[in-house]
Amino acid sequence: MTPNYLIRAKDVAAYQPANHHHTSNQRLIGPETVGATQMEVLLGTLQKGGGALPHSHPGIEQACYLLEGTACVSVGEQTFDMGAGDTCFFPADVPHVFTVTSDTPVKLLVIYSPPYLESPDRVIRNLA
Repeated sequence: MTPNYLIRAKDVAAYQPANHHHTSNQRLIGPETVGATQMEVLLGTLQKGGGALPHSHPGIEQACYLLEGTACVSVGEQTFDMGAGDTCFFPADVPHVFTVTSDTPVKLLVIYSPPYLESPDRVIRNLA
């Protein structure tokens, strides 16, 4: 079977990611959509009050590009506000938190390398 390299978000099922609240993700690029093995791209939609609890990903880098809404992000010792068009980076093994601050939903692209694939052994909860 030859993979289709065009992915339409409307054709990808949403799921509730672990360690997040009021969040739904769609895996646009991954092994099951295009056969990707070195990266993963998600479209995340986070409702008001939604976001990620403190956690890190062992051996996995993550980048987020904010498409709509606003958020407050903490990465290691840094905390900053994000708006549409902003990008943040979460180094592997570094604790991070992402919290929606807008009244409207946040939409963002999330890129993992290597793929996270929602594997429980690829997240460490940092409940400080």
